[in-house]
Amino acid sequence: MLCESIFAQRLLKGQIGFEGVIGVVSDKRPIHDYFIETGLTVNGKNGSYTFWNLEYARKNHGFETYSIPVERFTAEGGYSLPILRDWGKNISLNAGFSGVIGYEVFNHSEPLLPNGAVIQNADSFIYGVGLRLTIETYLSDHLLFIVQGKTRGIWGTSVEHFRPSAGLGLRYIF
Repeated sequence: MLCESIFAQRLLKGQIGFEGVIGVVSDKRPIHDYFIETGLTVNGKNGSYTFWNLEYARKNHGFETYSIPVERFTAEGGYSLPILRDWGKNISLNAGFSGVIGYEVFNHSEPLLPNGAVIQNADSFIYGVGLRLTIETYLSDHLLFIVQGKTRGIWGTSVEHFRPSAGLGLRYIF
């Protein structure tokens, strides 16, 4: 009797994936400083893929005894390339680059603090570039677990032009 195994093909050109990632944008207060990201990927050749993401991020800045929330709504588009991966395409390390546009809101657009202080930062459109490293491993033929580290260079803002973050997520491949 001949034993035959069937293996699903992975990383096929044109496959579409939907992903969700949650993570932290600060090492000081990770529960209060977070991001939520959802996105779409389209596989290219040799394990590379394009990605389009929407992200909501919130970081609290301290002033005296007050916590001033800064919320960021961004759209991102980019390209990711495999750097290392195993022969069976079960796990890979990818590097990506992207362009980012969005809008940033300070203290829910309220310039006054309860003590009468005025916030000088104004809501604004933002833009920039991003770099990211992801470790991606297949949990099944259609589901990947993602560990992501990324940083962005942001212009058009009056706070933090360099913004690192780290997150965990899942991607479902159709």
